[in-house]
Amino acid sequence: MGRGMKVSIVTISYNQARFLEETIRSVIEQDYPEIEYIVVDPGSTDGSREIIERYRDRIDHIIFEPDEGPADGLNKGFAKATGEIFGFLNADDLLLPGAVRRVVDYFRRYPEIDVVSGHGYKIDSAGNIIGKTYSHRFRPRDYVFGACVLVQQSTFFRNSAFRQAGGFNKGNRVSWDGELWFDMGMAGCKFGRMHTFLSAFRMHPDSITVSGRLSHLEKGIKEKMAKRLNIDVSAIESRRIQLIHRFLNRASDPAGTFLRLIGGYL
Repeated sequence: MGRGMKVSIVTISYNQARFLEETIRSVIEQDYPEIEYIVVDPGSTDGSREIIERYRDRIDHIIFEPDEGPADGLNKGFAKATGEIFGFLNADDLLLPGAVRRVVDYFRRYPEIDVVSGHGYKIDSAGNIIGKTYSHRFRPRDYVFGACVLVQQSTFFRNSAFRQAGGFNKGNRVSWDGELWFDMGMAGCKFGRMHTFLSAFRMHPDSITVSGRLSHLEKGIKEKMAKRLNIDVSAIESRRIQLIHRFLNRASDPAGTFLRLIGGYL
């Protein structure tokens, strides 16, 4: 089931050698045969490129050239992609066994959906599960108010949706994935969810998310989005308005909210 729909997956690699091989294997050992794997590395110096070379016969495209940041690297990777479905995975994260097949089956059942997100586990540097993270019902307005998130590692989208949104904003160095979801939503793409766990997101001190070293840049990105929605920029900083949007998002999604409640996460 699901054969014939090619899935293109891009991994962006930069000095994450200690995790990279596990990431690569989580893709190439999927039980779905129609995977096009693309790895982009702009200049790692920690042995990452040697690891990539060891798997050259299992990687469809390797891009070793400088880029202007992660979003630019992803754009370069997807420029090579020929699949109907796209996904991307950082060099320290993992796809769970069977994830790609489940995604393909979903897109076959729901041809009207352009973007689908599943849920994910949080893991530590050693690969131990330390928590869970859930994708919410996505709407651009809710995203601007911090009322919804999608688990990036568990989000896949049609080639056509990526092209329609114009790809990644290469100037965004902190939330390039969130801006892509926003752009897809603004372009009229339809979002769906799978209430299953598809990936593992690694939490370690060097990751952008955990370190928070670029979080100051996210405010400007959200302000730009607010302007596109004709929202007063000051409103997105109101804790009261944020909570209202969060409540309305959860109320509109009883199944997802129940799942998070029994898991202890809202």
